[in-house]
Formats: sequence, structure tokens, C-alpha cells
Amino acid sequence: MIYNREYETMTRSDLAQLQIERLQTTLNRVYRHVAFYHETFDREGVDLEKVRSLDDLQRLPFTTKEDLRRSYPYGMFAVPLRDIVRLHASSGTTGQPIVVGYTRNDLQHWSEVVARTLSAAGVTEHDVVQIAFQYSLFTGGLGFHYGAERLGAAVIPASSHTNATEQILIMRDYKTSVLVTMPSHALALAAARAALPQQPGDWPLKIGIFGAEPWSEELRRHIEERLHLTAYDSYGLTEIIGPGISGECVHRNGLHVNEDHFIVEVINPLTLAPSAAGAAGELVFTTITKEGFPLVRYRTGDVAALNPAPCACGRTLARMSRVARRADDLISIRGRKLFPTQLQEMVRASGGLAPQVRVVLSRVAEEDALDLQVAFAEDFGGLDEVRQVEQIRQTLTQRIEQAFGLTPKITFVEFPTLLRNCGAKNLRVVDNRPA
Repeated sequence: MIYNREYETMTRSDLAQLQIERLQTTLNRVYRHVAFYHETFDREGVDLEKVRSLDDLQRLPFTTKEDLRRSYPYGMFAVPLRDIVRLHASSGTTGQPIVVGYTRNDLQHWSEVVARTLSAAGVTEHDVVQIAFQYSLFTGGLGFHYGAERLGAAVIPASSHTNATEQILIMRDYKTSVLVTMPSHALALAAARAALPQQPGDWPLKIGIFGAEPWSEELRRHIEERLHLTAYDSYGLTEIIGPGISGECVHRNGLHVNEDHFIVEVINPLTLAPSAAGAAGELVFTTITKEGFPLVRYRTGDVAALNPAPCACGRTLARMSRVARRADDLISIRGRKLFPTQLQEMVRASGGLAPQVRVVLSRVAEEDALDLQVAFAEDFGGLDEVRQVEQIRQTLTQRIEQAFGLTPKITFVEFPTLLRNCGAKNLRVVDNRPA
């Protein structure tokens, strides 16, 4: 189902015309009302009158996360605080949190793009949507909530902090047909369901929409098998709007970007030049309808590729590949290079372990050391079996040795401690090596 056929099926030429008109309006707004952009454009010699096509976007400087942090809390707002009706913020686990403001129009646009994401995955007004994201300054919970209501679905505002067994019972008793949460949380729910007595015909769940952390195709299959649903990927960033930037349709061959609201570029993160067509690179977004917190050429750090070809679903919006890693989280240790998400996948494949991972890098006797802090899953029943625990440690160690030529230290910690130290993304890297 296509929620807004007018915009989701526009010809590419009509879309480009719409984008440039909205871009010009946005550029004038930020130049007049955001000191950062006024100063940056003047310093870089930007002439807004010369931005007449999407190719001219490359004339403009980038915006980085560090720029946003330096503007904490309200320095990037383009409207007076009296016009802001909602505030959200990033977690701040890797530095100063980024505060984002929304006007009433922003909230209307936000609920629409989320409704599109849900609709693309097959959600309709007849569904019961259980949102297990945390309702807080994090955008996931409320973002999906209002998008689902706009679509006309019934919404269960559950929280990811609710006991997993209670979540499963709500699904069964309330006839939940759509689950919205993080993939790692879906695994915890699957374990809780497996521990309950099964009754024929008591499982109405059919669709899962997951996001807020990288996840692999292997993990998708695992979730689908254990929860008996079809799993869809969604992509969002607090800085841009929250959920609703892009999402998979029923064909699951890329995430449709809502390009009438966001201009997306792919650049080489080292040279900052545009990537070749179809090649993976760092995603860069420019918001073209936001009033409260507009951003120009924001470097996300997320790596993906773009496909502008029309999809079999009928949408003409460009599709981005799934984000499997970030451009800025490559670990270099003892001459080897790896991404933390690769370590996280190995932990998930080990069995018996929680999906949260804390990677600690240090230097011992002038040699880099890798400490992988993990915890046993709450449903793991082998804690009393020393041999079983040691087998998990040895298996995980061997996999990392074979893949990267590194011998890690595997540290088992209490699950609540690991959860607290990892933060909302379930993966945290701490580099204690001296510069």
C-alpha cells in the first residue's frame, strides 16, 4: 500500500524541481535565523543565489555532529522557542546530547513520513501496533506512535523497559499484529515467548518493524523464524527527524527515502567527493521541510549505497541499502582493522549471550589489547555449568582469532551492568589507549 501516492510516485524530474524549490526556501531560512549557518556561509563565500539546481548543493559546506554539539542546546533552532512544541534529544552516550526542536508543522510532516514507512511494510488501519521502543527523549517511541495513529492503526504504547514476558502476554491477549522495536529487543521477546506454554492459534503477530541499531540479514532470518513474522528495516536519525527517513517496502530490496522531505547524498568519507553511482559511502542529508531544526548537508557517519531506479512496488523514491556500519567507527588494533558491529554479530551467533556488547581497547606493555565485555542472556540456563560457560568463551575467542588474527579477552559481566554501560544502542566502544 502506498500512503501518499502523489509524492511517493512522482517522476524524478518533478521530484527534483520540488526539492530545489524547498531547498532554496530552507537555505534562506537558515541563513536568516541560524547564526551557525549565517557565519559559515559568509566565511565560505556561499552565494545562495547561485544554488539553482541539486548539483549546486555541492557548493555548500557540510554540517557535522560536532557542530551540533557546540550549539547545545538551542543554537541550531531556526524559530523562537515559543514556536517549538516538542523537544527530543540524542542519547549523549558519546558526547554532549543533541537537542532537536519541532514546530507543529514539523510534527505533521513527521507523522506522515512514519505513516509512509509503516504503510510500505504492509501496515493498515486494521492493525494493532505494539511499540516497544522507550517513550522518552529518544525519538523512536513517540515517532512511531503518532505515525501509526495517523495511519489509523490501534496503538499499544508499550515500553522496552517492560518485562519481556509481559510484552509477550500483551501481544497474545491484545492481538498485536505489528511489533515495533530494536532487533536486539526482538530477540529477548522471542526468548520469552519460547519459555511460555504455546497454544494453537494464540499468535496474531505478522509484521515486525525494527531499527535504531545495525542488524544483519542473518539476524533478520533468526527473528522471523522465532517470532513467526516478516521483518522490515527502518532508518531514522534524531538529528534529521527521528524514524521516517526511510523504510523497506514489501519487496525488501532497499529502504525508500522520503525524498520530498530529505535530500540524500552519498560521499566518500575520506575525500568528501560524491561517491560513484551505486557505490557505498557516507550518507549526507539535507532537510527541506523542517522549520524548527533544519540541517544542511549533515554528515551522518552511516554507510550505505543509493539506487534511484523505480521499485516494483510503484514508488519512485530512491532506495538506500541497509546500514551495516558507520564510516567513523573502524577500529585499528595491532595493524588489523575491524568494525565493532562485526564483533557484535559474533557475540549474537554464539548462543546464550545477550546482544549488548562493550568493546574496551587499552594498551598493556606497549601492546594494544581488546577486551570484549558480554553478559549471558536472561533465559540462559547454563550458568551453573562451568564447562558450558567456558565452551562459549572458547568458541567466541576462536571465531575472533580466525576472523581477525586477534586474541581478545572475554569478560562476563552482570547483564544490568552491561546494559547500563552500553547505552541505548547496545554497542559501545571505549578506547583507553593513550594518543
